[in-house]
Amino acid sequence: MGRRQTDTEIGRFVLLVLLLLGSVSCFMVYLCFSMAYNSVSSSSDDGAVVGNNNRDEVSECCRGIEHLELWGDAVKWGSDFKVDTSEKCCMACKDMCGGGSRGGDHPCLCDSWVFCGDKQACGSRFGECWLKKQKDTLDPAQRDSGDHVMWTSGVIFGKGEGIVGLETEYGVLRVKLLPDCAPLSVSYILELLAQRHCAGCRFYRAESRGHNWDPEGNHIQNAQFGPPYALIQGTLEAHGTVFKDIPAESCPSVKRGAVAWVGSGPEFFISLANHLEWPETHTVFGFVLPQDMENLEKIARLPTKPDVWNSINVSILEKPVHLRFRRINTSH
Repeated sequence: MGRRQTDTEIGRFVLLVLLLLGSVSCFMVYLCFSMAYNSVSSSSDDGAVVGNNNRDEVSECCRGIEHLELWGDAVKWGSDFKVDTSEKCCMACKDMCGGGSRGGDHPCLCDSWVFCGDKQACGSRFGECWLKKQKDTLDPAQRDSGDHVMWTSGVIFGKGEGIVGLETEYGVLRVKLLPDCAPLSVSYILELLAQRHCAGCRFYRAESRGHNWDPEGNHIQNAQFGPPYALIQGTLEAHGTVFKDIPAESCPSVKRGAVAWVGSGPEFFISLANHLEWPETHTVFGFVLPQDMENLEKIARLPTKPDVWNSINVSILEKPVHLRFRRINTSH
């Protein structure tokens, strides 16, 4: 009897150990798959470059375009919802798109907003904040524009939205646009996108990081800030398009992947490094997704010839690289 009782206890102990080992194994398998899935999701997330570089700066931006009234289906009626600034109206839309003060990944219920902020012109409608949903955020419906329009409007791009392709012979550079930081700049880019061509748009200057910045774009201590200046420069002035100087807009810092104007445009550049020595001197209106930075590095390695611009040594591409904008199909 005693022997049989001992065998039973040993059997139960062995069974318990096996169950424990099985549970641990299942948990480890789940953990590995979860980490792998999150890694893949992270690498393909359009917000990754903003998250790594400028998430706080971008989330604080909330600007629109004055004297513009966007159309669209109302998800919150302005007659029932009033605020005292356009920024608060913008943030209310962001909060419904998972990108406001709360953040999160819930569906983007609002992607555009319209605010009436001129007391004299708006009268009883002063403070109205209309939150809307567009059928196509890359081609928002516009009702009216001009000095006679009393409304201020803006667009919000949710996760996986607001990405355009800058197509070159060396690959596509997918750019996440920042309409909440640089609405006027993004409006011009959307005009180029609608034209389906960008004749005359090209890169003509290419400079690597040299020994001044590491592969992640961080400046190496005691190294100079150029030359080379770790950037690719070009123009977005398309033939047949009248370009109007774009005033400086609130924007994040110039970091690796930043797409920014030189002055008020149409000359622009894409940075290969974190240029913290250029504080608030350039309007950043987008970021190249991290997965596409290698295509930009290819251009940086192309043959160049030296030149001097206003006493600054620069490197000019022997053969300009032509480019055009195109839509990027994204899935949610």
